[in-house]
Amino acid sequence: MRYLAFTIGAPILVACAPISPERAADQCEERARAAQGPEVEIGIGVNSNSGGFVNGSIGVSSDFIRGTDPVALYESCVFNLTGELPIRPPVLRDL
Repeated sequence: MRYLAFTIGAPILVACAPISPERAADQCEERARAAQGPEVEIGIGVNSNSGGFVNGSIGVSSDFIRGTDPVALYESCVFNLTGELPIRPPVLRDL
């Protein structure tokens, strides 16, 4: 019975463990970049079966729609994940 409790409880405890400050900064930078504006992706190519093709996508985050400040979002995200202030400033894209 103890073994069963350990095998069920151990993954839950690991999932609740705080993540490293570096990993939190990376994850939160991605979210802050998405808050800066729409993300556009375009693909152009040629293949031997159908010839040329073009595809694309546009992604808009809810943080961008709400007008959330990307730097403030980054700082609060890191604090929520680690319980500490960010270890470095965010690296965001130039607009």
